[in-house]
Amino acid sequence: MNLFALIIVGLIAGYLASKIMKTNTGLFTEMILGIVGSILGGWLTQLLFGVDLVGAINLTSIVVSLIGAIIVIALYRFLRKKK
Repeated sequence: MNLFALIIVGLIAGYLASKIMKTNTGLFTEMILGIVGSILGGWLTQLLFGVDLVGAINLTSIVVSLIGAIIVIALYRFLRKKK
């Protein structure tokens, strides 16, 4: 997984996921959640399909990272509500 591509795609996915999930957590938190979501998306595709789909800056990587970022934001909301 290319680290530069992971960060760029994670930033894009974090921004898009925050708009889809209607979060108002702030830009820095959105970026971090997007990068974590990108890592999660790449890990899940590696686990399920045997192929890391977050290896470059392309539409497939953005979609996979977006799904991962949505999952991470949902978990973030769930954990914040418990406190």
